[in-house]
Amino acid sequence: MSTLAVLSAPLQEHLDQARQMQALSFAVHIPLVCFGIAFPSMVLLAEWLHHRTGDVTFHTLARRWTRVMAGLFAVGVITGTVLSFEMGLLWPAFTGTFGGVFGLGFAIEGFSFFLEAIFIGIYVYGWDRLRPRRHMLTGIPIVITGFTGSWMVIAVNAWMNHPGGFALRDGRVVDVHPWRALFGNSYLWHELTHMYIAGYVVTGFVVASAYAFGRLRGRWGRYERAALAIPLTVAAIAAPVQVLVGDWAARDVAARQPTKLAALEGVGATQRGAPEHLLGWYQDGEVRYGVGIPRLLSLLAFHDPNATVRGLEAVPPRDRPPVNVVRIAFQTMVGIGTLLALIGAITLFTRLRRGRLPDSPWFHRAVVLAGPASLVALVAGWVTTEVGRQPWVVYGVMRTEQAVTGAGGIPVGYATLAALYVVVAIGVAWLLRRLASVPLPVGSQPSRIRNAASGGAHDRG
Repeated sequence: MSTLAVLSAPLQEHLDQARQMQALSFAVHIPLVCFGIAFPSMVLLAEWLHHRTGDVTFHTLARRWTRVMAGLFAVGVITGTVLSFEMGLLWPAFTGTFGGVFGLGFAIEGFSFFLEAIFIGIYVYGWDRLRPRRHMLTGIPIVITGFTGSWMVIAVNAWMNHPGGFALRDGRVVDVHPWRALFGNSYLWHELTHMYIAGYVVTGFVVASAYAFGRLRGRWGRYERAALAIPLTVAAIAAPVQVLVGDWAARDVAARQPTKLAALEGVGATQRGAPEHLLGWYQDGEVRYGVGIPRLLSLLAFHDPNATVRGLEAVPPRDRPPVNVVRIAFQTMVGIGTLLALIGAITLFTRLRRGRLPDSPWFHRAVVLAGPASLVALVAGWVTTEVGRQPWVVYGVMRTEQAVTGAGGIPVGYATLAALYVVVAIGVAWLLRRLASVPLPVGSQPSRIRNAASGGAHDRG
């Protein structure tokens, strides 16, 4: 695909602030996307367990989580709307030039959003108005539309990383095939799988961390045990799988975006049998102060310890992403992801071997930390994807400086957006605390534990 060189870059002295505005909106919205992907499934699982066992605890849990699901969906409407406006206001040349290519994806995403909103309304208000099993069936479209909506957005992002389905002729986009561009893109499948599993990892650990914190504070009854077991088990299954998916994604990056791979690993010069560097700082074409492992990068990227890895020097400096930003984000994502997979493995081993969750206070402290750590890994992963593609908004075709608006006022908009998100964050905190303060029905009240040993006995069953 040839570069869209005929478009001149608008005069925009605040290009970095425009990028930061978009990054801020992504960082706020993406965790809500994770909850949209995974949380409805957890709510339905709790409701299904109630139908299967007759245990009223699961019914109570599903109803309380339903309020959280609806509240977070409403907040996601706010952040998603901001992102939609930013696409057109900050990057008009991008949307104007390529809207015919990726517009189908956003149209399907909008349709999925409206269906999701309708069925969330039915699900929320149907608890006491529909027969139990019919009510549970109304939750299935929420799960499906949460997936299809995120699928479409990720399809657009995959296309930006590996564009196709169109041709350039005299500086114009022609011969557009939206279906092939979005769904015939081989880059899509690892991105979709990686993000979908990340949704379950993040949602599972964030929800589990809240109940693990309550466990450490002495709140531990039948309700709390169930509320911890469901999300923690989901996250424990997803986290080790994510390690394998990450390997798949990294190999696709190595094959299709070699410059991004070089930035991720700090490879200055093209070399055969490239080493992997843990930590360190990229400077003057090499990684300094890091721990090098010979040939490991070639082995991981190409499954061949003698494979050649193309370095950053293979492209002009203006075509390279900011190396240390990408490297730190990537290593943060991989490091935290590995630790989360370890927590998941311990959880599954203990549950399969002993029939219960681990009861050590140190384990529960680790789960408490895993919640915010998973959010950090999530944002770091998207920094890796988006900043690693720079300076291209459409890889190899349109540069980010060509896509940005030439209008002024970006610093003012940036400050206003930051203030808006502060207000949204305060509102979300207030909402969640308000929902958590709703008293449990009689029979689901937590019992106070006096020590870790007595708590371990309650873990069984």
